[in-house]
Amino acid sequence: MKPPYHFDKRRKLALPGDAEETLAFAVENWIEIAEESIQDHSFFAVALSGGSTPKKIFQELVRKKERVDWEHVYLFWSDERNVVPSSEESNYHMAMEEGGLKNLPIPNNQIFRMVAEEDLENNALAYEKLILEKLGTHPFDLVMLGMGDDGHTASLFPHTKALSEEHRLVVPNFVPQKNTWRMTFTYTCINRARHISIYVMGAAKSEVLEQVLISPLNPETYPSQKIGTERSPALWIVDTTAGAVLAAHLP
Repeated sequence: MKPPYHFDKRRKLALPGDAEETLAFAVENWIEIAEESIQDHSFFAVALSGGSTPKKIFQELVRKKERVDWEHVYLFWSDERNVVPSSEESNYHMAMEEGGLKNLPIPNNQIFRMVAEEDLENNALAYEKLILEKLGTHPFDLVMLGMGDDGHTASLFPHTKALSEEHRLVVPNFVPQKNTWRMTFTYTCINRARHISIYVMGAAKSEVLEQVLISPLNPETYPSQKIGTERSPALWIVDTTAGAVLAAHLP
């Protein structure tokens, strides 16, 4: 298995292998960051993502629960849909129920759901306030992200208002493509994190992944291009099928 390497100044790339190998790499990466964070500053603050790959990561973490000191884990979410938490479309519901995180010994007062089913503007401001209250000046230890077939990440969709937000950490974002509202972390919030992991798996993502990583910076079209900084490069964790088209550009 090849270790991650710097794709450019803002991005690192890990190509662990097939889907099973990539999932195993992602889980170990998550655990290593958690262990290091707890040892360094006594807690691990992670922002969870929706999607099929994070769900598998959560399920594997439950199976390996003895590897993490869960009483020192703080759970946040990087984005949420405009649905109640019991909805199967909810990222919170996916992580806690389908992903099984409800079965881990994380104190309830360290699980911070995004309230996005109503009054999104005020609840986005409240979530930002909550982050600042709980973490202070400390950045997230890990922000988990995926990439959609259109190049979006979190709920930063192409040509939406949230892409231009430069000051706030959390905002509501109307997504015309889906005719719905979302709540999302902003670039400002994501790019402050100590670690950023973007999981991309499956052949359906291969062509847009090539565009995101190879084409000139154009975040209005491909929002995920703007994730990562020189100080905190984003780690793209990509399986063989998702990286198939990209492979032609790699050494």
